[in-house]
Amino acid sequence: MGRLPDSVLSCMDANGDILSGHVLRYAFRQLLSNNGYVHVVDVPDSFDHVAFLRELGSFQPTPTGTVVGDLKPEPDMDDVYHAQNRKPLVPHTEGYEFRGLPPRFMALWCVVPAAGSGGETTMLDGNRLFETLSDEERKHFLSTEYKWRTTEGLARRGLEYIADHPVLESIGENMVIRFSGNNMLVPEEDVLARELLERGSEIYDDECVSVRYERRDMVAWDNWRMLHSRNAFEDPARHLKRVQIRAAAS
Repeated sequence: MGRLPDSVLSCMDANGDILSGHVLRYAFRQLLSNNGYVHVVDVPDSFDHVAFLRELGSFQPTPTGTVVGDLKPEPDMDDVYHAQNRKPLVPHTEGYEFRGLPPRFMALWCVVPAAGSGGETTMLDGNRLFETLSDEERKHFLSTEYKWRTTEGLARRGLEYIADHPVLESIGENMVIRFSGNNMLVPEEDVLARELLERGSEIYDDECVSVRYERRDMVAWDNWRMLHSRNAFEDPARHLKRVQIRAAAS
């Protein structure tokens, strides 16, 4: 299931009063920078998730064109790999199948939490995986391009994309990590890439954090740094909102 989150921010202070906007924004950005993600809890009804997240940058449309989208189970998707069913997802980053840079930040917030077990968002700092690389492996993943494809579920909707990218890409002072346990196309002879996927899965299972949602809870993370996934769940009423936030223009 994963460890409990270690980057958590309450919207309330010790007196039970709502934090001022500037204090909340300061603490949020500090945790996001330090840890790569933030789990925001005790979120009041007055909180505007969309307005708050727009301060991180402009929103980037999803493959279906939605800018603020819904994550709810779709009844005809149970037999394929897809974010909008109730099955588990494998560790991945977002936006690898499109040209250019992937979204810089991702955010989810809870409209209806899953009743019963499951439905947690899980995350791992990608730096934990890539600090295990040798100099040879790092050079390989910076210089070798792979094909990255759309998920089965999106392909069923007629949205099939494929793009060529390295696993690691240096952008100024930042390193972009791309990862997918099932949609990175690895040539049979590329032993280093196959070992990377196996190692990534093992480290993820051992060390990921697991976020259990309450109503209005929000999770935001650095998509250039963090791998994420989801545990299986049974409740068809589970409903999250999602946005992708593009990288700032250089």
